Amino acid sequence: MSEVEASREDGVDTETGDPAASGKPGATAATPEAPAEPGTSSTSAAPEKEKAAHDTVEAAVRAQLTKALGGVRGMIEAAVPTIAFTGTYVTTDEIKPAVAAGIGAAVLLLAVRIAQRSNPQFVLNSLVGIAIAAFFALRSGKAEDAFLPGILLNAGYAAAMIFSIAVRWPVVGFIIGTVTGDPTEWRRDPGIVKLCSKLTWLLVLPCAARVAVQYPIYLADGDQSGLLGAAKIVMGWPLQVAALAAMVWLLARGRTPIERKEPA
Repeated sequence: MSEVEASREDGVDTETGDPAASGKPGATAATPEAPAEPGTSSTSAAPEKEKAAHDTVEAAVRAQLTKALGGVRGMIEAAVPTIAFTGTYVTTDEIKPAVAAGIGAAVLLLAVRIAQRSNPQFVLNSLVGIAIAAFFALRSGKAEDAFLPGILLNAGYAAAMIFSIAVRWPVVGFIIGTVTGDPTEWRRDPGIVKLCSKLTWLLVLPCAARVAVQYPIYLADGDQSGLLGAAKIVMGWPLQVAALAAMVWLLARGRTPIERKEPA
């Protein structure tokens, strides 16, 4: 018997090295792995996995709200420029150094984000906010005017969210829409609309509280910039955290399943 024949008797084809080529019973061929499609990677499915991880309305809203607030770091980054502006003005009684301190703090935080190659979204928001505040203060020459844009913004947010509740399109519902793949499907379920309305009210409360406290201070006689700065810091991320905690408590009580719309 030749070497080739002997090898085939053992179940291996010496020409191909394939056990299945011998035709011997029980021999199986190894299935080659399909090559990855160009432009795809293991991380490309991460957003879909993130969506699939939320199997209830409550879990989806919790995750999206936490992301929207930027976590602890995002809230601190929002507060630091205001602290720098207020502290500098109270110390020097000069608007320009205070503006420079606030903008400088925001730019420094942005540089850290860029150096770490992390998402600078919340620092950019803070930088834009302090720049607008600086414009108001420098234009009028009054430090308290730096806080007017924030008061007006909170009033606008509160009014818009109350209107969304009144017309039964609460803004929190669109958070669910980003997870389900259909921005308006959630409105077909009265229970979800009711839940989203409650959650939206919890977002309204911090905005309304800031306006109710800070606007009378702004209208008071004399330089109220120090008091306004303290009120803005205290009623900033601490109030937002309190609102988020109330949402988490409310969401923890229910488990409303998400019905996802499959792509066509």
